[in-house]
Amino acid sequence: MKKFNLFNEIIIVNKQDLLSAINSNKLFGITIDGNIVYEPFGADNIYIYKGQPEIVEVFTKVLGRNYQLVEDEDRVLVKAFSNWQELIGINTPNSSYDDTTADGVGEFADKDLEDIGWHIAEFSVDYRTLVELLEEKCEGTVLCIEQDEPYQFSGLGYLRDNQHAKEVLFDYCKAVVKEKTENDPDFSIDGLTDDEEDAAKFFGVI
Repeated sequence: MKKFNLFNEIIIVNKQDLLSAINSNKLFGITIDGNIVYEPFGADNIYIYKGQPEIVEVFTKVLGRNYQLVEDEDRVLVKAFSNWQELIGINTPNSSYDDTTADGVGEFADKDLEDIGWHIAEFSVDYRTLVELLEEKCEGTVLCIEQDEPYQFSGLGYLRDNQHAKEVLFDYCKAVVKEKTENDPDFSIDGLTDDEEDAAKFFGVI
């Protein structure tokens, strides 16, 4: 997965398209690719703005004070990181997982992925481990704000292909369960709890 770090990214929007959207009196959104879209909004879009502003002349008044904007001939250059809290609310409904709180990822939006996460927890594998695997092995986008000093991270993950993500997680978790039931005395087949046994059956180990 690729990171789209709002601390670093500048979103380029066509000025005429933005003016047309403002004058349309319609609810519209600006995606991280700089595209302007209207209702009905697609489930695959990730937004830096969504609203229906009143017609005004200055773009900063349209989008709000939490955006940094520069007009450059036929373009509007947008920095959106200061509006992160509002963007969480706009983008969470379409996200695959939410990593915006101090508690970290606690569930997956997709039921099949959540079933895997719920079962593998019985074998002491947490969501952080699963998310790092997905971000390494799968395609998609992590919309985030991330900085090094002092370190700060808050993000939303968007998987492009849930079926592929399911296969990646399932294969990994099956291998973990197999290894632990064969080599870890705390997870020997004969000593599994009912929940651990259900999880081992879920992954096809027993």
